[in-house]
Amino acid sequence: MSTKEDAENVVDTTHISDRVPGLVDQSEGGRPTCFNSTVQEVLFVLTATMAIAMSSFLTGGNIVITSLVGDQLRMTNAEIAWISAASSLTGGAFLLFFGRIADMFGRRTLLIASMGLFSLLSIATGFAPNALFLDAFNGLLGLCSAAAVPPAVGTLGFIYTKPSTRKNYAFACFSAGNPLGYVFGTIFSGVFTQVFGWRASYWYLAIVYGLFAIVAIFTMPKDQQKIEKFGVDAVKRFDLLGAALIITGIALFTSSLSLAGNAPQGWRTPYVPVFLVVGVLIIATFLYWESIFATPLMPLYIWRDRDFSLLMAIVWLGFSAFPPASFWLALYMQRVQHLSPLLVAVHLLPQAIMGTITNIIAGLILHRVSNKLMMLVGAVCYTVSFLLLALQKQDSSYWAFIFPSLNLMVIGADLEFNVANMYVMSALPAHQQSIAGGIFQTLTRLAMTVGLGILTAVFNSTSAALASGETPLKPYTAVFWAACGLAATSVCLVPFLTIGTQGGKAGKEKAEKVIEEQGGKVVEEKVAVVPDPAAVTTSAVVASPAQAAASGIEASVSR
Repeated sequence: MSTKEDAENVVDTTHISDRVPGLVDQSEGGRPTCFNSTVQEVLFVLTATMAIAMSSFLTGGNIVITSLVGDQLRMTNAEIAWISAASSLTGGAFLLFFGRIADMFGRRTLLIASMGLFSLLSIATGFAPNALFLDAFNGLLGLCSAAAVPPAVGTLGFIYTKPSTRKNYAFACFSAGNPLGYVFGTIFSGVFTQVFGWRASYWYLAIVYGLFAIVAIFTMPKDQQKIEKFGVDAVKRFDLLGAALIITGIALFTSSLSLAGNAPQGWRTPYVPVFLVVGVLIIATFLYWESIFATPLMPLYIWRDRDFSLLMAIVWLGFSAFPPASFWLALYMQRVQHLSPLLVAVHLLPQAIMGTITNIIAGLILHRVSNKLMMLVGAVCYTVSFLLLALQKQDSSYWAFIFPSLNLMVIGADLEFNVANMYVMSALPAHQQSIAGGIFQTLTRLAMTVGLGILTAVFNSTSAALASGETPLKPYTAVFWAACGLAATSVCLVPFLTIGTQGGKAGKEKAEKVIEEQGGKVVEEKVAVVPDPAAVTTSAVVASPAQAAASGIEASVSR
């Protein structure tokens, strides 16, 4: 809680956006002055949406082609697992690193360069002659996705500073990136693979992101935050040790979970638990270092906000179930129902449609409906969707079980991500918006990796105990029950939230709680002033929902 002395340091910033180039009073619904027209603004929001969807497109496409690629390149199960595990490892490990780079040295160049490089590397990946080449370049593609997310999130958060319906619309579109990217990634990959072969599933990504890299050149605003000059002092403030610790820790942790299912002896394979334990220890060391370093890569004080911590826990539990369960569902359609990749993509199409509708509705109601209620609806939708999958039989109708499950699944993801997006980045000031996005995305990617490890272990143990003549549906049913349990746990946390509405006039009147460090103290007020005049504390938003993509969700199942 803030003290009286702290409160005296807080001043009225109602019109501070008028004094910062490129910003306007968003509570009045005006267009940011860094855009010359509404067309430029819309194109920028679409570009930012494609940046967050980058890893989703990649993973969705990889899921469809995995079996075919493995046969043509004569890949082992471990090599097949690394197609997605590689992008998952690099994508998750480097998010905070690139978030720091974006906040300190500029966001515009990093976003344009990462999208352009992703396009070039996608072309090269399509020419992969062997497994090693394919796995390595998928890792590089994951690195590009990690570099693209923080500057996109940070720029949106910095530009849309005040609660408003315009801001809600912008971030509702942004939040659609992951679910739509994942679903359209499977659909487009299925179509191009069916017509031209699996290599075309990478080449179409090259075309799409090459075009958006060009669009970004003309629509991405100039950096609004204070840019530091590269030098010894900047390097000291960068927290290189923290970056090295979190990259190494997440890499080892992710590797252990991603590879356990295909290891020679599963979890009993010596390097699997070693990677896991060492990774956890290094991450713990990172957290300690962040608590004592002057300019930490991840400010730990944000976790003192109870709603922030609860939101992260709820999103974590839901996202631990959503992408992995979606993967096992797609695998069930291919292995049990014997559907082609194209038909699997068509069956998943309802997620894309419902994801679009849900995000539009979310943008319209965030400032009118209790966000606590929205989180409850989202968590319940998750739970019911997995329950339907767990109850289906091998001959059950698609329309009675899978179809409603797909719709409920994406409703849960989009509602939770929209609320979390509107809250999370208010925990950090404007000059750290990219770091805020990096924190959120790192947590969601770790959640997906952990969830995949849990559900894969459930699948493998159930398969091993499968008696002769038993239905092949049983291991999948066990997976969906486990996913249902994770989602149901998140429902139990929702009653402890205290958030109301966000955005619009209600958001301005109730002003989201902003936590800001000043002079070694933690000031907790509606608005706060920071020493840097460019660092206007804002309530922005973070990445997006169904990141059913940025991890290797086929990692341990190619048997």
